[in-house]
Amino acid sequence: MTERQTLQQTAAGRRLLPGSVIGVLGGGQLGRMMALDGVKMGYSFVTLDPTPNAPLGQIAEQITAGYDDVEAARKLAEKADVITYEFENVDAGVAKLLEEQSYVPQGSKLLYTTQHRLREKAAIEAAGVPVAPYREINSLEDLLSAADELGLPCVLKTATGGYDGKGQAVLRSEEQLQPAYEALAAGGAELVLEKFVKFACEISVIAARTPSGSVKSFPPAENVHVNNILHLSIVPARVPSDIQLRARQLAERVAEGLNAAGLLAVEMFVTEEGELYVNELAPRPHNSGHYTMEACATSQFEQHVRAICDLPLGDTTLLSPVVMVNVLGQHLEAAVQRFGEHDELAESLGVVPKLHLYGKSEAKANRKMGHINLLCGDVRDALEWVEKTNIWRQD
Repeated sequence: MTERQTLQQTAAGRRLLPGSVIGVLGGGQLGRMMALDGVKMGYSFVTLDPTPNAPLGQIAEQITAGYDDVEAARKLAEKADVITYEFENVDAGVAKLLEEQSYVPQGSKLLYTTQHRLREKAAIEAAGVPVAPYREINSLEDLLSAADELGLPCVLKTATGGYDGKGQAVLRSEEQLQPAYEALAAGGAELVLEKFVKFACEISVIAARTPSGSVKSFPPAENVHVNNILHLSIVPARVPSDIQLRARQLAERVAEGLNAAGLLAVEMFVTEEGELYVNELAPRPHNSGHYTMEACATSQFEQHVRAICDLPLGDTTLLSPVVMVNVLGQHLEAAVQRFGEHDELAESLGVVPKLHLYGKSEAKANRKMGHINLLCGDVRDALEWVEKTNIWRQD
C-alpha cells in the first residue's frame, strides 16, 4: 500500500476512501465517464492504453503502452491503489500479474470467465440462471449435428472476442452452415452455437456488488439495436413490472454467483411468454447503463467506483423516464449542430436532451462518439424526438 492511500480494512477486503488513486486498464469512454464521476468524489485516476491522448487520458494521467506490456502494467500497479478495467478484452495474463502485485478487486477470474462465451454460460448456469440452449462447436461435424439438434435458425459465434455484431452469424438454412463455419473458425477460433430465441425484446440490468458482498441493481433498460449496434435504451423498459423485478433478481443472483466486484451488465432476452434468458455479461460499466447519468440518483459510473472501493452502494432509484440514444460517427455533426440551436421540438414534447461526447479523435461510421440522454415525462415523447430530428434516419 502507498503512503498517499486512505484505506480501511473490512472483513472481506479493502475500503479505499476518497484520496486514493484508481488505475484503469483501458482509456476509452467508459473509463473517461468513470473518472468524471470519481474525481468529483475526490479520487484520482491513471490509465494504461495504447492510443495516445485516449478519451480517459485527456482528463487523467496516461501510460501509453499495449495491454500486454508487462513493464507498463507494473508501472500502473506502482501508481495506483486499486485497479479496475473498462472493457473485458484486456489481457487476462496482465490482469493476473496486476492481481499479484496490486489490488484488483474484480480479479482475473471474472475477466477469464467473461472473455469466453462457453465459460461464461457455464458460470451463469451454475448460478441457477437460465441461458438459451447452446452447444460447443469444435468441427463442421459438430455444427451439423448441433444445428440439427437445436434447430434452425440458430446463431454461430466465436467463443472469444466479437462485439457489435462482429464474430457471429445467424444461420437460417443448411446451406449457410459450412460457409459460416469456415469463416468464423479461420485461425482456429473456438465456436459456440446458440439456439435462436424468439424474443419480444432485449433488456439489460446493471448490477453492482462490493467485495464485502453488498449488491444493488439498476432498473432494466429495454434495448433496441440497429445493424447489431445498440441504438436506444428505453427506461422504464416496456415490459410488465413483475418481469422487471425478476430481471433484477436474476442479475443480482449472477453477480453473487460469480463473486463479482464492481459492475456487471447482464443482457437478457424476454420471450413472448415472459421467460428470461441471459444472453451475455460484461464486467464493467455498459452502454445500456448510460441512462443512469441523469436519470438515476446514482450513475453507473459512480456506482462502479463505490463498488471497487468497497464503499456503501448508492441509491439506484429512477428519477425520470429516459431514452438513451447513441451518437455514431455518421450522426456526430448533425447532433452537435442541433445542440447549438434552440430546440423547439424538445420544448414542445417536454423532453430535456443531455449530450455526452467521448473525446475521440476521429469520427468513423458506426463508431460510438457519444450519446444523448433524453429526460422526459413519457418515453414515447423521447422516441418521437429521436424520430423527428432526422439525425438517425439514415440508419
